[in-house]
Amino acid sequence: MRDLGVGFRYLLKGQRWVARHGKQYGFGLLPGLITLVLYVGALLVLGLWGADFVGWATPFADDWSSPWLGLFRGLLTVLLFALGLLLSVLTFTAVTLLIGQPFYESLSEKVDRDVSPDGTAPESDLPLWRELWVSGRDSLRIVVRALVWAVLLFALGFVPFLGQTVVPVIGFMVTGFFLTEELTAVALQRRGVELRARLALLRGRRTLVWGFGTPLGLAFLVPFVAVFLMPGAVAGATLMARDLLGEETRETRETGGHGGAGTPEAPGTPSRPSPPIGPNAH
Repeated sequence: MRDLGVGFRYLLKGQRWVARHGKQYGFGLLPGLITLVLYVGALLVLGLWGADFVGWATPFADDWSSPWLGLFRGLLTVLLFALGLLLSVLTFTAVTLLIGQPFYESLSEKVDRDVSPDGTAPESDLPLWRELWVSGRDSLRIVVRALVWAVLLFALGFVPFLGQTVVPVIGFMVTGFFLTEELTAVALQRRGVELRARLALLRGRRTLVWGFGTPLGLAFLVPFVAVFLMPGAVAGATLMARDLLGEETRETRETGGHGGAGTPEAPGTPSRPSPPIGPNAH
């Protein structure tokens, strides 16, 4: 359970880092603002014309008597909007990172240089168009996985008691996992770590991931908060990526630790093996 607190500290550390670097924070806000405008517009369309869409999609209910017709289509309209809201939370990070790829790459590199003992940062040897292609492809794969979970949890939400208690908790944990994957991908892709290896890294330290991503997912439910937290989330995810790969920071070198947001590991703890990195990772 120690990793749960460590993950949350990385989230706070990232927010503190951008607070100390105002220029980077300002640039990091732009992609989130663009994405927010797009998503608000889509949700407004869904809210205004969702009932019409439900009516068009359920012609078999046209002859139902009142109040069953209104109740049936009203419930479907609410569920449609709820599903749209859930999908917006699950995909907001992926779309924002895709739009803001150059912004967040620059921010992540500056975090690496700031905390690295030698002041350097790993650099990608891929051209920008190739980085955008890889990022978009991997984001699509993650979104498909997230959608499968969303549909499953949506269906389980109708189960009495479990649907109102256990399922929402699982939903936030799943959301936190996928949010963390998308955010750490900025730093890990730059190091040549492919999607399969990234997922293996995160699954190996699920409590760390939940400590970082679940509170962030909850915060993203508050309107406009996601825009202001995104730059710090990218910074914190970069720090977490260094921990996952066992890379030193100035803080861990000074304290003699090997990760965990600057907290030394217990004596005798074996070093975590580095994951396979590069185009041939499996």
